[in-house]
Amino acid sequence: MVTGEDALFDLEPAEAAHPGFAALCELPLEELMATDWAEALRPVEDQLRDVLAYVSGRAADGSQVLPAASNLLRAFSQPLADVKVLLLGQDPYPTPGHAVGLSFAVSPTTRPIPRSLSNIYRELHDDLGLPPRVHGDLSAWSDQGVLLLNRILSVEARNAGSHRNKGWEAITTAAVTAVANRTDASGRRIPLVAILWGKDAEAVVPLLAGAPSVVSAHPSPLSASRGFFGSKPFSRTNELLVQQGADPVDWELPAL
Repeated sequence: MVTGEDALFDLEPAEAAHPGFAALCELPLEELMATDWAEALRPVEDQLRDVLAYVSGRAADGSQVLPAASNLLRAFSQPLADVKVLLLGQDPYPTPGHAVGLSFAVSPTTRPIPRSLSNIYRELHDDLGLPPRVHGDLSAWSDQGVLLLNRILSVEARNAGSHRNKGWEAITTAAVTAVANRTDASGRRIPLVAILWGKDAEAVVPLLAGAPSVVSAHPSPLSASRGFFGSKPFSRTNELLVQQGADPVDWELPAL
């Protein structure tokens, strides 16, 4: 099974020895993501191949596509079966060196961290009393079953939103639907809470099959003061998980 520790998915935004965007178009789904994600996304494989071809074409034409090919599908490296929280973002950070394939996260070495993430840390402190970190590595959350998924999985450097309406929406719609409709052996829904920040994220509520959601304004500097601060998303999410019989998330990030 593919995990976040395998060579395809790096914490750093560098390409390292990865073959690049063009090779992604040819690899089987099982080499691009966890096995159960490959099965869940099989119905949209053709659409995924199309959008990977578009991304590869833009890179071949000289555009700087973010994140690196090694991290493009990183959100799907952790097993679908382990997901208990969906934290949905918009599209990757367009600043070179920032996007790492997990929504809101950056490389452990990125300084300063993006302002949206700084606002998330401020709310984390106000909500749970946890210390803000100087780094933006959120992999400790994804390791616990927090799916850090952007609605759009690629972007061109310094051009926010540049890969909207290129095909990613169909892939992430299928991903959200797959997460929301999981059942256990007895047919009961597997616990899930969605954290939806901003209108783009809130728009997926109809896909959640009744799973509870924690909705607020986006943590960006433009909107954080209009409903994000004070929304207590972390404690509310844990309460909703416990109500469903699931373990809460330990939201404290390790210090580097």
